Parts: sequence; structure tokens; C-alpha cells
Amino acid sequence: MSVALRLEGVHLGYELRHEFHTVVEDASLTLEAGRIGCLLGPSGGGKSTLLRAIAGFEPVRAGRILIGDHVVASATVNVAPERRSVGLMFQEYALFPHLTAAQNVGFGLRKLARAERDARVAELLALVGLAAAGQRYPHELSGGQQQRVALVRALAPRPALLLLDEPFSNLDAQTRERLVVEVGDILRAAGQTALLVTHNEAEAAALADQVSRVSNGRLDSVEPGAALAA
Repeated sequence: MSVALRLEGVHLGYELRHEFHTVVEDASLTLEAGRIGCLLGPSGGGKSTLLRAIAGFEPVRAGRILIGDHVVASATVNVAPERRSVGLMFQEYALFPHLTAAQNVGFGLRKLARAERDARVAELLALVGLAAAGQRYPHELSGGQQQRVALVRALAPRPALLLLDEPFSNLDAQTRERLVVEVGDILRAAGQTALLVTHNEAEAAALADQVSRVSNGRLDSVEPGAALAA
């Protein structure tokens, strides 16, 4: 199976008052295409910073990040975020309130012909059980429905890699448990490679094929998601 994402000895950090502060040190990871990975660990451990570096929003001080066969970040390379074929989904769904669900999903498909765009939007809304909700506005949708719209909006351009940063944290416990399973099913049905950031072991166990523990700026281990549930 081909490799979708590879981190090779990645170092991340920032300058403050002429001192360099390390945030992530020597992180290495391989994620195969079609699999769901997870960066699991406490707040402040560096996992979201690592996700932002993969997306192109944090500079790499040393090491390399590859998406597919292409180096997208190193000490000398920094490919722009919009050229990395990466989809993003964060805690705040950031749906456009003045656009319908269908228009939100199709927002990143404006270069496609109208018929092709409409067909892709209809396909994705059907995938998440919202085929009849395309003309509703975000305020007319439940929190879970808004999340599903945000998810398929990120999937719409067919990114090589989807990054999810604590996407369930704003939901109540019952909705969160249900949607973790649903999102996993949706991603696998789409054959989408994804990397999730969470501090919640139950989410990691339910959703991820492989889990990397991150703490104190170190990526310590990689294990099957099923091992967390054992």
C-alpha cells in the first residue's frame, strides 16, 4: 500500500526574546493511504502544532514532511497550504452562515462545471444522510448535522489527506459518541486518508487504525487503535 504521509525527524519551535523554544522534537511517522491515524495526548503536548505544520501553517526547523511522494516542508522547503492537497476540519465548523448546506459543501468546487459540482455535492450530502437538507442554512441544522456538513465540505475537493483537530470537543457526550463512529464510517466509505488530533482515548480507539502518543513535544509510540479499546 502507498504511503500518504511521512514525517522524518521533524522539529518544530519558535523564537521568543532571542531564545529558541522547542515544541516538537524529532517526530517520525508513516501513515498509509486509506488509513486513519491519530495523534493522542494531553493539551500542550505539541500534537496540534504538528498538525498545523503538516497543513503548512507552522515552519519546520529540521526534518521533512512528505505528502505522497512530495516533500512539502523542511528547513528549506515550505509548500503553500493550498498546494498541499490537504483538507482541514477544526473544532469550530466555520460554516458560512449565509450559505445553504449544499452551497457550503460546494464552496471549494467553484472551478468545476456547474453540473459536475452539483453532482459532487449531492453525492456527499447523500453519503452523510443529509440529501434532503441541502437547502437548509447552518442555523437550521443540529450540531451533529453541522459537523457532517463541515466534514464533507473538507472531503469535497478529494484531498490526499484530511486533518481533523479535536473535531468532537464541542459536542455533548451522547452526540460525540455517535458521531465518532459515523465519521469513521464516512471516511472509510470514501477511502479517505485522515489524521485526527485528540486528547480522548475513547475517540482514538473508536476512530483510528493507528495511534501515536504525543507528550512533551515527543511522539513516543505508534500502536493499533484497537489496542486502546482492549
